[in-house]
Parts: sequence; C-alpha cells; structure tokens
Amino acid sequence: MSIRTIVAATDASIQDALKVRVEVFVEEQQISRELEFDGLDEECIHFVSYDGDQPIAAGRLRLIESTGKVQRICVLSSYRGKKIGNEIMYLIHKTAKEKGLDQLILHAQESAIPFYEKLGYKISSEIFFEAGIPHAEMKLKLN
Repeated sequence: MSIRTIVAATDASIQDALKVRVEVFVEEQQISRELEFDGLDEECIHFVSYDGDQPIAAGRLRLIESTGKVQRICVLSSYRGKKIGNEIMYLIHKTAKEKGLDQLILHAQESAIPFYEKLGYKISSEIFFEAGIPHAEMKLKLN
C-alpha cells in the first residue's frame, strides 16, 4: 500500500475526489446526489488520497473569511482504520494555516466525533440532523 495525499489541483484529481464522495456518501450512506453536490465545489479547495493510482479518500475546505469549513471528509470502507483520514486532515490543517485562517469548523457525523476530537476539535453544538444523519458542529482554533 503506497498512500499519498494531495491538494487536488487538476480537473482529473478533483474528479477522483468526487468519485470517492459518490461511493461513500451517495452509494454507501444513501445521501441524495442533490444534497451531496451542493453547488459549492467550485469555490472549495479539494483534497484526495491515492493508493497507487486508485482514489481512496477525499475532502474539501471552503474558505469563509478567516474561517475554514471542513467538508465531505470520506474514506472508502476498505481503507478505514488505516490513518488515511488523518493524512487528509493533516493536509487540510496545513493548507488552512498557509491561508492564514483562524479556525476550522465542521459538521461531524456523530460516529466520527471521536476521530475529530483526537485531532483537537471541540463540540460546539447540540446534535442535529443533516441528510437524515445525526451530526454535531465542531471547531478547531488554529492560532
């Protein structure tokens, strides 16, 4: 297994990230394509992890003034538990710091809250439902 994580800077690598999102969110979690593809992809920075040439994980960062919104973090089921999510998040954090952002926020699926807590995120809301799935807002101060 030769894993590499990159900022998706080409149309092909962005398409690879979108493929992973379809597999995880649309096919596995049964979220509608309309909800998954919210029209905001063009204004986001995309990230993708590969095993060789195979895209296996993805995420995006949306810049909102001095805050970054971490979104669409996903790892193919056969690669979960192998620290690939950590690699995506490391690169997102690095990129956010390079952009001078003060904080990151995200909507974590309830099952993923412990993952984000290990990265330093703190819960900042009650549980709410998004796409029929329980979530909590979480924040990470970068400074």
